[in-house]
Amino acid sequence: MLNKIKEGLKVSKGEFTEIRVEKAQRTNIKYEKEKLMNLDSSEEIGGIVRTLVQGGWGIATFNSLEEIPEKAKKAQEVGKEVASHLNESIKLADVPLEEDEVRSDQQRDFREVALEEKRDTLKAYNREMLDYDDRIESTKAVYSDSFRELRYVNSEGTELYQEIPDITMLLMAIAKGDKNNVQTALDSIGEASGFELVLDREEMAQDVASQAISLLSADSVRGGQYTVLLNPKLAGVFIHEAFGHLCEADHFYKNDRLQEIMTLGRKFGPENLNVVDEGFIRGRRGNIPYDEEGVSRQKTYLIKNGKLNSFLHNRETAAKMGQEPTGNARAISYRHEPIVRMTNTYIEKGEKSFEDLIGSIDHGIYAKDAYGGQTQLEQFTFSAGHGFLIEDGEIGPMVRDVVLTGNIFKSLENISGIGNDLDIIGSAGGCGKGGQMPLPVTDGSPHLRIEDVTIGGR
Repeated sequence: MLNKIKEGLKVSKGEFTEIRVEKAQRTNIKYEKEKLMNLDSSEEIGGIVRTLVQGGWGIATFNSLEEIPEKAKKAQEVGKEVASHLNESIKLADVPLEEDEVRSDQQRDFREVALEEKRDTLKAYNREMLDYDDRIESTKAVYSDSFRELRYVNSEGTELYQEIPDITMLLMAIAKGDKNNVQTALDSIGEASGFELVLDREEMAQDVASQAISLLSADSVRGGQYTVLLNPKLAGVFIHEAFGHLCEADHFYKNDRLQEIMTLGRKFGPENLNVVDEGFIRGRRGNIPYDEEGVSRQKTYLIKNGKLNSFLHNRETAAKMGQEPTGNARAISYRHEPIVRMTNTYIEKGEKSFEDLIGSIDHGIYAKDAYGGQTQLEQFTFSAGHGFLIEDGEIGPMVRDVVLTGNIFKSLENISGIGNDLDIIGSAGGCGKGGQMPLPVTDGSPHLRIEDVTIGGR
């Protein structure tokens, strides 16, 4: 393989050429209620050539190693054509040459687990949810694993081989009560680990079913302004979606409004607020030490001591903005060119205990988990999985239909407490951007208290 890649590099006459080859093995299993909806296992190999010619990118993909020299020539032709239509030539920031091999670490390699065992494991969790209560009307259970081997070589001399295991499981229960009262609960897990991750998860299945049943008797939250305590899962999604994407430099430098707001050194929150994108944490989803441009991933403080500290970069955006690359060039597969993406994005822990955070809240909402949301520049809307009323510093009854809306910059200013219980969480699914979905990421935070949050409801 390496000889074919190097042959392609010799053929290319661009200023810079990189070749990425990916070999992948995947399994996907899905149950809906009692029915097995999907059971498949697949393998594929492919790659991409990117060549910078006269300041323009040329790209060509392939599915056979024999095609590499031909595709290198094709990428050069495309790059030359692209360059003729550019107003500004693309440049790349300098990075160190890297040579490394990164092997995976699994207690039980899921490639060696029979498809039937994977199916039966998921089937048992699905049955656990169905049997929990007669009011569980439907379920969904989804398992996936993939093992990717990435070989990266460029014309500067970088040569890398990296292995990326990824395993996820999602469990969902739908409960039906009186009339049109239908409630849904879900949970998921995901890591860069082995089959051990999904073993002994009966309690997870029971908890999902139990939550769906509990939501049937919960009241809808009353809309208004609240002091809100976010649990780590919801706070992690909040900081990723509402703030992290604003720090991706390819988004930032194309948006005049963001350039007015997001000035380095500007105060965005309390002095103890630190927001990090950490490129490599062993065992987390999609994590490898080098990005898809062969650049060493970094620990980047987006907010440090309450002030905007940095953006996330690939080599192109770093050169354009005169900053250092952060190792955030990522692609979901060889079919896509790498773009600026987050990795492990989290709020560092503070000093307050859970009891301290909740004890001073006279009237508020404890919002837990995340069912999704949307952002529009600095405006956000997030749906919590469920919540609880807080009265006089005590957790009260469960509430449902908890939807948080607001302005991210105002909400950061209104942070009044950061817990000491940081949790970085991997789940199923992933992040979407630029037509590339789902990209494995992790989010995290301690418990986070925010004043004057708008909650939609009845």
